[in-house]
Amino acid sequence: MSFDRFGRNINYLRISLTDKCNLRCVYCMPEDITFRPRAELLQDDEIERLVQIFAGLGFRKFRLTGGEPTVRANVVDIVGRIAGTPGVQTVAMTTNGLLLDKLAQPLAEAGLQRVNISIDTLNQAKFKKVTRWGDVEDVWDGIHAAQEAGLGVKLNAVVVRNYNDKEDVVDLARLTLHQSWQVRFIEMMPFGDVADFQQAGVVSQEELVATISAKLGPLSVVNYGRLDGEAQLYRLENAPGAIGFISSVTQPFCASCTRARLTADGRLRLCLLREKEVDLLTPLRNGAGDDDLITIIEEGVWQKPWGHKLGEDVIPLNRAMSEIGG
Repeated sequence: MSFDRFGRNINYLRISLTDKCNLRCVYCMPEDITFRPRAELLQDDEIERLVQIFAGLGFRKFRLTGGEPTVRANVVDIVGRIAGTPGVQTVAMTTNGLLLDKLAQPLAEAGLQRVNISIDTLNQAKFKKVTRWGDVEDVWDGIHAAQEAGLGVKLNAVVVRNYNDKEDVVDLARLTLHQSWQVRFIEMMPFGDVADFQQAGVVSQEELVATISAKLGPLSVVNYGRLDGEAQLYRLENAPGAIGFISSVTQPFCASCTRARLTADGRLRLCLLREKEVDLLTPLRNGAGDDDLITIIEEGVWQKPWGHKLGEDVIPLNRAMSEIGG
C-alpha cells in the first residue's frame, strides 16, 4: 500500500486520457485553446504499464478522465486493459456523455463499471451558453445508453453563479425524486487563465441547500454526513435518489483524500489544487525499470500535500482543468 506522510492510504488514481474535449465549457477552458501534440501524451502501452505499477503499489480504483476521455482513440481497448490488470477493483469514467450513445455498451463489456456524466443544466439554451458547443439532448441519449448498458450512473453539475445557480439547480435536484441517481453539485475551482472568472463564480453548498429546500422541501443528511467519495449526501423526502455536494473550495475534505492524478502528459499530480507534479513520462521513455518508477511514485506519494491553499490566495496557474483530469 502507498501512504503519504500524513498517514493517508493513497489508493485511487484518476487518469487523464487526453487534454482534448468536444465541448468548451466556460469554467474549464478558453474556446480557442491549443491542445498538446499526441506524441507528448501517454501512449496506450505506457498507460497500461503505469497502471500495472500503480496496481502493484495498492491502487485499486481507477477513473478515466480528460479533457473528454471518450474522444481518445482506442478508449474501449484501454478500458479493457485496465480492467484486466491484476489488483484493479474498480474502473470508472467521468464524461460529458456526448458519445456514450455509441460507446456505453462496448465500454461496459470491456469492464467499465460506472460513469459520472456532466450535465450542468437541463435548459438547452443555457447548456449551449455554458458548454459553447453542446446539445443537452445528446447528453440525455448518453445517460439512457449508460443505464441500458448496466453502468452505474451519477450526474455531475458544476455550479456557476449567474449561469445555473437557481432554477437549473432545482431542476436537477428534482430528478432524484424520480430516479435512483446521485445528482452532485460541484463548486467551481480556480485554475490557470480563467481563475478570476472561476473564483467569482463560486456558489457555496450552504447557498445551494437553501435554494433547493425553498423549492422542493427540506433535505435530510445521508449516512450521518459521512462523505461518499468526495460528496456529502442529502435526500429529499421519499426520494429514491440522492443529492451530493462536492465543496472543495469552501468545505475541503483533505483529511479523507485518497486520490492522485496522472495527467495526459504523464505527470503525477498529488493535489488537484496544488501545482507540484512528478514527471513519470520522461523516465518512462528514457528506459527506467519498474523498480525505478516505483521509487519515483512512492517518493511522490509520500510528499502529497495536506490540501490546497486557496484561503491564502495560492491559485494553481500551471494548467487548465482539462489538462489535469478533474
